[in-house]
Amino acid sequence: MTELVVETAAGRIHGTQERRVGVFKGIPYAAPPLGELRFRSPRKVEPWSGIRDALAYGNMAIQAENVFALPSDLLDLFTLGGREATSEDCLYLNVWTSGVGGAKKPVMFWCHGGGFLVGSGSSPWSDGANLCRLDDVVVVSFNHRLGALGYLHLEDVAEDFAGGGTAGMMDIVAALEWVRDNIAAFGGDAGNVTIFGESGGGAKVSVLMALPSAKGLFHKAIIQSGPAVQMANREDGTNTARQVLAELGLDAKTAGELRKLPAAKILEAQNNVQAKVSRAAFADRRRFGFNPVIDGKVFPGGPFAPEAPAVSAHVPLIIGSNKDEMTLFLGHMPWVTGATFDNLPGAMESYLGARAKEVIAAYRRAQPKLEAAGIALAIVGDLGIRMLSLQIAERKMAQKAADVFLYLFAWETPVLGGRLRSCHTLEIPFVFSTLDTAALTGDDPARLPLGERMSRAWIAFARSGNPGWSPYSVAERPTMIFDTASRVENDPFGIERQVWEEKK
Repeated sequence: MTELVVETAAGRIHGTQERRVGVFKGIPYAAPPLGELRFRSPRKVEPWSGIRDALAYGNMAIQAENVFALPSDLLDLFTLGGREATSEDCLYLNVWTSGVGGAKKPVMFWCHGGGFLVGSGSSPWSDGANLCRLDDVVVVSFNHRLGALGYLHLEDVAEDFAGGGTAGMMDIVAALEWVRDNIAAFGGDAGNVTIFGESGGGAKVSVLMALPSAKGLFHKAIIQSGPAVQMANREDGTNTARQVLAELGLDAKTAGELRKLPAAKILEAQNNVQAKVSRAAFADRRRFGFNPVIDGKVFPGGPFAPEAPAVSAHVPLIIGSNKDEMTLFLGHMPWVTGATFDNLPGAMESYLGARAKEVIAAYRRAQPKLEAAGIALAIVGDLGIRMLSLQIAERKMAQKAADVFLYLFAWETPVLGGRLRSCHTLEIPFVFSTLDTAALTGDDPARLPLGERMSRAWIAFARSGNPGWSPYSVAERPTMIFDTASRVENDPFGIERQVWEEKK
């Protein structure tokens, strides 16, 4: 292991070289948002003298455990967060580079998943080293404020809270600004940055594409199973903020106490408010609970409603989903495991309203081999992820300013008897070629070539804007199917797509 020292704008840092990859962890990109800085936009980091160690990941953001209520057999398979302590002092990033010298390398800037509630940039699944070993790239991951501490829109309730509803997103902008100012020292090209993320990370990418303050800080984007068409408006955000205040026994006059309370108390109130978000709001879930708030200033609108944001019209996009997204979240639920075609319309009424019988019947005609549980999961996955991804793709294409590429991840994991199939998050270790650290993928060596293929496609897009298949078009709808035998298909699951288009 070789020691490396790099000069950043705030001071020198000490990292290591491991198997030909330079690794720097826990680099501060903004000042700790503590005390009076709580709920405020990030401030510049204070410079340091001497050489600062960058050998260990920084703290994870304050967050609750198992907010998605996964059973223990699933929790054992998922390492989407790191193992570090949680703290408000969490504004740190990590850099992997194939070499600090040489030609400028494409930069891949990873936004972690977990909604806007949990997660970290230190998951073993998103370790950037193997991407750097595959090709000449620089990978960046980071932590930022989550939940109420990152997205509490209090400015319409109390004074001195401007920007509280977008603080977590402004952390991400600050991390991108750090990349702009410093990444050349790590061999990266600040003029060729690709932002990419999965689930909540994909939603963060969606929002970044609509932020004027992020314009010019990235040049390509990838949304993996995380389409955000519409975010919370001021009324939505204010409603959530009032609920948090009520949980804490505060009101508009005493809201200033929020900067003095222990973070654990705010997290407890957040959890109580989040528990009230109904599954009936699933397709519109980005508007409820703790999400970036459209304030008309920092975050002007959308991000993809009623159309794609003009500020990122020139940015090429890859967007896609997994074939069986909802097996992870709903496959173990009693209403799914006990589903029959007789009781399914009633069980799905909260998702589909008066269309329940009609939509179920259409999916049964399209996929006659699926049992009731499979039909239920296919419908909810399409409702919440695949159709929103297609909507974003079409609105982005309508700008006629940059290419859009569509994919569908269809490889099925054999673990847990195969019941998860192509579940949510499964593609992450394939994208990062970290399959050896992901128990979720099993241990069949046959999965490894798919990992390399996906990694190389993401790298190719980061380098040139072309991942290796044709751009999407409404006429043919070419879609890359990632599987043991990957291929391009036109309009996969097209009958199901038309079910939702008929609703318009």
